[in-house]
Amino acid sequence: MRRTALVAAAFAVSLVALPASAQDGRMTVAAFLDTADDIPRNATALLRADTRRLLSEVRTATRTIRAEQDAAEAAGRTPRTCMPERVSMDADSLLSRFNAIPAARRNITVTQALREWMAEEHPCPR
Repeated sequence: MRRTALVAAAFAVSLVALPASAQDGRMTVAAFLDTADDIPRNATALLRADTRRLLSEVRTATRTIRAEQDAAEAAGRTPRTCMPERVSMDADSLLSRFNAIPAARRNITVTQALREWMAEEHPCPR
């Protein structure tokens, strides 16, 4: 499968997990990977609407996870994740992670996939 940069420079810029009222995105991991596969691996990728849509999907997912974490903490519950204020990932890491999801599970949303990743990478002490 041809891998895309999704413009590593854009992704290298930290994804800031800001409080948000953004709703859970509905794009599946399969749809994300299909779209990413069609994006050329060059500097013009940032000019493509598909690239911006994928970046937006990841930002929305990150904000949703952050909002869930903040809500759990405010309610006195242990959140599923303890993400730091800034979460930084590059396109290759994200695509590798999504490609590692078995095909049978790729119908989960990008938000759920990132939620699982962040829970693994940034677990909360019990």
